[in-house]
Amino acid sequence: MTSAKSITRSPPSSVQATTVTSSLLTVQTPGRGFTDLTSEAAKFITEVHGRDGALTLFIRHTSASLTIQENADPSVLVDLTTSLARLAPENAGWTHDTEGPDDMPAHIKTMLTQTALQIPVLNGRLALGTWQAIYLVEHRARPHRREIVLQFIGSNQ
Repeated sequence: MTSAKSITRSPPSSVQATTVTSSLLTVQTPGRGFTDLTSEAAKFITEVHGRDGALTLFIRHTSASLTIQENADPSVLVDLTTSLARLAPENAGWTHDTEGPDDMPAHIKTMLTQTALQIPVLNGRLALGTWQAIYLVEHRARPHRREIVLQFIGSNQ
């Protein structure tokens, strides 16, 4: 059991949401792997003068996904790719194979990860942890053009 002395919380703060701003981010992926979107998300917040609120990212695809993961050690992304390949291998005899042997595994990997993320924005900055980054995860072997909707809801004052 955790003692009450080891838990702290800042006082609540409140802002009135005065803006909803959206943008479509298009990313050409090189094929299977992770593409860091953190700087694009931060740039969007700066451009819309987002002060306090929430940034939502939503990927408009069923064979690619979004995740927040470590950005310090690239071997983390290698191990994550390996783990996803083990969970949904291409040679498992899938029924849905019209678009190739990597398509159904890509759908499963998307189902296991996320198609939307929400990140708090505090004082004009994404409230990510020190080692966190926002990634688009391409689950297909060949390059694809992916669309991500960015939406800031909050205050820009």
